[in-house]
Amino acid sequence: MTRVRVAAFSISLDGFGAGPRQDINNPLGVRGVELHSWFFLTEAFKKMHGQSGGTTGIDNDFAAQSFENVGAWILGRNMFGPVRGPWSTPAQEDPWRGWWGENPPYHTPVFVLTHHARPPLAMEGGTTFHFVTDGVESALQQAKDAAKGKDVRIGGGVSTIRQYLIAGQIDEMHLVMSPVFLGEGEHLFCAINLAQLGFTSSQIVAGENATHILTKKT
Repeated sequence: MTRVRVAAFSISLDGFGAGPRQDINNPLGVRGVELHSWFFLTEAFKKMHGQSGGTTGIDNDFAAQSFENVGAWILGRNMFGPVRGPWSTPAQEDPWRGWWGENPPYHTPVFVLTHHARPPLAMEGGTTFHFVTDGVESALQQAKDAAKGKDVRIGGGVSTIRQYLIAGQIDEMHLVMSPVFLGEGEHLFCAINLAQLGFTSSQIVAGENATHILTKKT
């Protein structure tokens, strides 16, 4: 049975899932990269990018598990890139193709929420980006169909996770609390009552560089 889940999503001690003022030099917002320091150190991250080395242990185990049994992803437009408005203009022969180069780390169909239509973008390694203009419900149904019984991972950003939470569509979350205060940015749970949505904390595990919190909908 397909689960809809958030996995290895990093938040700060004060609840922010991204920094402010995203741009080409700050893909995760100003200081947002600090949230993911635990992940960048792991063997799983290095392997994803064709590198060797990296740390093993609890953080690495959770990082690796977050990619298991994923049949499709959903991303918000800001997660795909800093481009706003139409994807290209007559002066742009090659529109934005994502942050990750020609071989993104997804290796599945990825459904990108956007207000601006664009043909599917096939990349190396089995990733194809599909640009969905008719809302979160449509993106989720398309992702479930593409996943063929595997899980759908809501990859972010913050706004996308919030939309699916409010819609009651997320079954479980693996959040990673990084030991930093951002002070500003995009707050993940502001005005969202997780208890009313049926979530309970099922496991809390201290990793080497962050704390892993697993929560499911009862």
